[in-house]
Amino acid sequence: MRHLKHNHLLGVKKQHRSALLANIGSALIIHGQISTTLAKAKAVRPFVEKIITFAKKSEGAKPEVALHYSRLAMARLRNKNAVKVLFNDKVSEFTNRQGGYTRIYKLGTRIGDAAEMALIQLISADDEGYSSNKRKKKVSIKEQNKKISVKEEKTDNAEATNPVEEISETKAAE
Repeated sequence: MRHLKHNHLLGVKKQHRSALLANIGSALIIHGQISTTLAKAKAVRPFVEKIITFAKKSEGAKPEVALHYSRLAMARLRNKNAVKVLFNDKVSEFTNRQGGYTRIYKLGTRIGDAAEMALIQLISADDEGYSSNKRKKKVSIKEQNKKISVKEEKTDNAEATNPVEEISETKAAE
């Protein structure tokens, strides 16, 4: 069974799709960002990220292993210049990043055929991305009442064991 085996088909045959991804991927690596349709951008993201992973694996490896990974990247990208740029220049940007090497921005629709356009770009390791706005967790009324009762108990205990009051009470009694 081929359940959960879906990939981005893009409405073309396998050979056309592999050539299309190779061309878009090599342009992305050389230029750093490209504008394309949203479907193609979503299809090229895992393709490029796997090739960047090859480059990262080859960076500190033996020469034979590095050659193996560069040949794997060359077989997929089909562009010697793009592989050279990635393995020699750009791989240092991704060494400290644990995945997520690309970012997709939606640009709106194209005038001619109303296709959704997107900008896909490579992200360097020092890019922090979006700041996460964590929402405060909603506290139920029961939990609020428990917190209030705990605070009241602490203040009652603190008043009973306050040494300053005990000293002043003993002096007043004398």
